[in-house]
Amino acid sequence: MAPSTYLVTSESVTEGHPDKLCDQVSDGVLDAIFEQDPQARVACETACTTGVMFVFGEITTTAYVDIAAVAREVIRDIGYTSSELGFDAESAGVLVSIKEQSPDIRDGVDTALEVRGEAGAQEVGAGDQGMMIGYAVRETPELMPLPIALAHRITRQMAADRKSGKYPYLRPDGKSQVTIEYNADNTVKRVHTILMSTQHDPAVSQEMIARDLTLLAKHVVPAELLDDDTKFFINPSGRFVLGGPAADAGLTGRKIIVDTYGGSARHGGGAFSGKDPTKVDRSAAYAARWVAKNLVAAGVADRLEVQVSYAIGVAQPISISVEAYGTGKVDNARIVELIEEYFDLRPQAIIDTLQLRRPIFRQTAAYGHFGRDDLNLPWEQLDKVDALKAAIA
Repeated sequence: MAPSTYLVTSESVTEGHPDKLCDQVSDGVLDAIFEQDPQARVACETACTTGVMFVFGEITTTAYVDIAAVAREVIRDIGYTSSELGFDAESAGVLVSIKEQSPDIRDGVDTALEVRGEAGAQEVGAGDQGMMIGYAVRETPELMPLPIALAHRITRQMAADRKSGKYPYLRPDGKSQVTIEYNADNTVKRVHTILMSTQHDPAVSQEMIARDLTLLAKHVVPAELLDDDTKFFINPSGRFVLGGPAADAGLTGRKIIVDTYGGSARHGGGAFSGKDPTKVDRSAAYAARWVAKNLVAAGVADRLEVQVSYAIGVAQPISISVEAYGTGKVDNARIVELIEEYFDLRPQAIIDTLQLRRPIFRQTAAYGHFGRDDLNLPWEQLDKVDALKAAIA
């Protein structure tokens, strides 16, 4: 007998989490370069541990950027401004090791296989191989899965309340986790569990933290989703004074499920931060979200996962596939036809349509790249809805 309900859990982390610190530095470097050189090729990685940060990778650009200064600015903006926190923007060592993009990769990306050898050809090839995933679902106004949407709202509020001084004992590192109970028909029933962990000053009591963060969560989560049986776990490990890079080493790209759909959809390709948009790991994943969101908003399906695959140096996608989980108003083959008709998923077309050669990426490096109703991101625009509605009418 099938269960009447089931549980789905997603987590988010604050901007002070060591992995997110690294993501923001990598995208801070990308943005700083794009301000001077929108055609730059950037693959910037960051790692951090107690008292030191390493910024390394492959960058080809005409820009001059003081990478160490960018890193310190990001560290400072997040709130690591005192040695008491275990990491300090002023005293931390920042080591930089950058080389140019491989000429073999560069040549394949500069001119796509389809037009290679043609005079004046300007079609770029995909900057990597792989399969990229886009997803949308009718669970929130921004068409995101509810577990990750609520987890992000909680961590954003934790950071806002720390920076405003409302809860002065909060420190930059923190996490949230939300478990949603779904009905058998895949509709949301209730919030089952909320978990919140936060770095804090040593003097504050766990009782105060539990009281304040429970109130914070109840302020953020819609009241109709909470009931007397909703469980709250606040700092369940107990003391959390030592946090950030002093407690855990951080690395760019290690929170990719946090960055995307919280586990409600699959993930393919690589991570996002520090990569210019010729890397389809990033740009095609953004485009796939744009495709899925427009199709769901148009009523083509209530839940949709789109997979687009590429070969390095080739412009046209190798394949497009979809999964509508039985919610499609037309069959999957027709959905693929709609994608091919209304969306150009060649890398250069994605870059041009979504205007990705701009310094817009650091703001995405914490609290998710998708469903960001606090940002005006081009891959979240609903510009194809009317045409798609007409196509299935």
